[in-house]
Amino acid sequence: MIVRRLEELEGTDKATKVANGTVSVVRYLLRDDAAGFSVSDVTIPAGTDNILHYKHHIEANLVLEGEGTVEDFATGKTHRLSPGTIYVVYPQDRHRVRSTKSMRVISIFNPPLAGTENHDKDGGYPPPR
Repeated sequence: MIVRRLEELEGTDKATKVANGTVSVVRYLLRDDAAGFSVSDVTIPAGTDNILHYKHHIEANLVLEGEGTVEDFATGKTHRLSPGTIYVVYPQDRHRVRSTKSMRVISIFNPPLAGTENHDKDGGYPPPR
């Protein structure tokens, strides 16, 4: 069993910045925990605009706080994000996330993240080892 609290993770190597330093992440569960997925608490400041493409992962995002949009580049469709909204992106889904009000999102990755990843030039993470 694993039990972790936010206050225990803040100020450790599990609390980091990604997306060129624009987004704060606290990584609760990682690959070495052997759960088969990873879980992060993500804070996206108001006015953030990131183009992302996770070519090697499926990512599910549950919006807890704030507002923004997610744009699907394949269809050109933009979806409103607000508390209670989930959006899931697959390896083929290049997308843009914009926050209009600071957002807090729970993010789940499969395969799980190791915890040291940061976005590459395409806005994604490297393939899992």
